[in-house]
Amino acid sequence: MSERQDNSLSFKLVYYGPAQSGKTTNLLRLHDLLAPELKGEIMTMETKDDRTLFFDLLPLGFRAPSGLLIKFRLFTVPGQIAHDGTRKAVLSRADGVVFVADADRTQETNNAESFQSMTENCRRVGLDFEHLPLVVQFNKCDLPTAVPEAEIRQRWSAAPWPLVFAIALDGRGVAETFRTLLTALYRRHADNLALASEHGLDEAAFIAGALGRA
Repeated sequence: MSERQDNSLSFKLVYYGPAQSGKTTNLLRLHDLLAPELKGEIMTMETKDDRTLFFDLLPLGFRAPSGLLIKFRLFTVPGQIAHDGTRKAVLSRADGVVFVADADRTQETNNAESFQSMTENCRRVGLDFEHLPLVVQFNKCDLPTAVPEAEIRQRWSAAPWPLVFAIALDGRGVAETFRTLLTALYRRHADNLALASEHGLDEAAFIAGALGRA
């Protein structure tokens, strides 16, 4: 959960999804898009088959008008079923989640299984899944075998989470996904953290600060 220390506040955000859906690509493109003063180094741990084994960590942050340092730590989880223990460890104490689904029609079962594992792992590590800021991104929408956007929207019409359609390889939808998660994060925590009343951060300023556009 969000951590408060010596005039700083840290949020942990996790990109979750099946293997090779584009979680790491999202972080790499987001790192490219952010202002230099916001971002730290991105760390990647990979296996021999070039898939993320543990996590990527992208530390970034900005200061509120009050002087409070708002920090975000972005992680990805390994998609492979064999690394479920690592997925739970990375998911622990998360403040927000992006579920990165693969829009390729052949990946529908993998998407469903991964989403189910995410909900189960959230509960296992003590997260309140019903109130967790969550964004669902369908990546690889440029593939000829991708499920059409209208079909996906119809299937997810009853779901409470916002949908974003992306082509993370060229950056499309990456910033929008992050911005959508920031919106949900602010609305979940603004009151209990007094972001507006004590720190001068309304929703627009919070999002602009996180994106380096304050």
